[in-house]
Amino acid sequence: MADDLTPVDAEHSERRRRQRFVARRWGSVCFWVVIDGQRLPLNDLSLEGFSLSMGVPPLGSREFPFALQLEGIPDEIRGVARNMNFVVGEEGGQLGCSFVSFEGDGAARLHDWLTVHVISTATIRISEKEAAAIVSGPSLI
Repeated sequence: MADDLTPVDAEHSERRRRQRFVARRWGSVCFWVVIDGQRLPLNDLSLEGFSLSMGVPPLGSREFPFALQLEGIPDEIRGVARNMNFVVGEEGGQLGCSFVSFEGDGAARLHDWLTVHVISTATIRISEKEAAAIVSGPSLI
């Protein structure tokens, strides 16, 4: 029952407030995450977190270091994330994670990456200012 949620449970059950972006460009994965030395394709990415496919749910909530990669770019964004939820699917499931912290200017670089992603995948002409507003704006889903 929703009224029985503690503040922490309520926080963990909330959907992302920022817009999520499919981690594909022109049919191919363009955003990746490296966790425990394993490079994994992302399903989606936002300023608040990301999701990826997993065969089995992780054991409990935990924080972990990550490195985000953008296909074709040698730069990485590093930080710490926390697994938040796991949704079971036909072929395993999907793990949702939120960002806890970024190294250096990682948050600003993520915003830049997503802004370029919006511009390059838009079906209509869009300005950098408009794309940045979409990235920073509220979730539409």
